[in-house]
Amino acid sequence: MLNELYHMLDPVAFSAGPITIYWYGLAYVVGAVITGVVMWRTARRWGLGFTVDDAMSIVIGVVFGLIIGARLFYVVFYGDGYYFAHPLEIFATNHGGMSFHGGFVGGILGGLVVCRALKLNPMTVADLAVIGAPIALALGRCANFVNGELWGKPTDLPWGVVFGGAAGDVARHPSQLYEAFLEGVVLFCVLYALSRKVPPRVQGTFLGTFATGYGIARFLVEFVRVPDAQLGYLFGPITMGQLLSVPVIVAGVLVLVWAHRRQAPQVCYLEKHDAA
Repeated sequence: MLNELYHMLDPVAFSAGPITIYWYGLAYVVGAVITGVVMWRTARRWGLGFTVDDAMSIVIGVVFGLIIGARLFYVVFYGDGYYFAHPLEIFATNHGGMSFHGGFVGGILGGLVVCRALKLNPMTVADLAVIGAPIALALGRCANFVNGELWGKPTDLPWGVVFGGAAGDVARHPSQLYEAFLEGVVLFCVLYALSRKVPPRVQGTFLGTFATGYGIARFLVEFVRVPDAQLGYLFGPITMGQLLSVPVIVAGVLVLVWAHRRQAPQVCYLEKHDAA
C-alpha cells in the first residue's frame, strides 16, 4: 500500500533573535503546570489541606529531580560507555538523551525532599501528583514525534510515517503517538476516574496504578519501537526500555498490595497522618 504520510514538522516552536524555543521544552513546562493544577484541584475536591504554594513547591522539586534523574539514567543505562569517555557531554542535554525511568525515580526523590521540608505526607502527595502526570507524558511523547525521534519499526499500516533522516525513507510505526495515547490519554482517564470515586481513598492507590499502567504500556510499545542504536536488543527481542519497565511494574503492584492491606485513607499533613 502506498504510504503518503511524511514527517515535515519543525522541532522549533518559535525563535526571536538569539532565543529559540523548542516544542520539547514547552512540553516540559506546560506538562509541569498542568500536573500542578490537576494536583491542586484534586486535593481541593478531596478536602485536603493543600495550598497553591504547596503545589508549586512540589512541582518545582519534582521537575528538578526529574531532569537530573532522567539524564543520569540515560548516561548510565543508555550511554554504552560513551559518557564515561566524554564526561563533559553529560551536561550537554541539548543533544538529547533523557530516560523516563530515571525521571520517575528522580521526580519521586525531588518530591520527597519538598514533602519533608513542608511536612507533607509524601504518599498522599505522590497520589495527587501522578493523576496529572500522564498529561505531561502525552505532551512529551508528542514532542518526540515533532522532533522525529524514537520512531518505530517499519510498517505497511496506513498510518505509518516516513520520518526520513536516520529513519530512512520507509514508513514506520509512530510509536511516540502510541505511547502518548497509552501512557498519557488512557492512563489519565483511568486515574481521573478513580479520583472521582467517593471517599475514603486508600493511600498508594494512584501511585501504584500509575507505575503499573505506565510500565505495562511502555513494555508493550517497545515491541514496535526501534531500540537505541548503541544498545540494540539485549535478550532476544527485549530492549533496555522493557528491562527497566519490569521493576516499575513490580514496584507498582507491590505498592497496590501494600496500600490495600494497610487501608490508610488519604491525608495531607504529617501531623494528621500520625494521628490517623
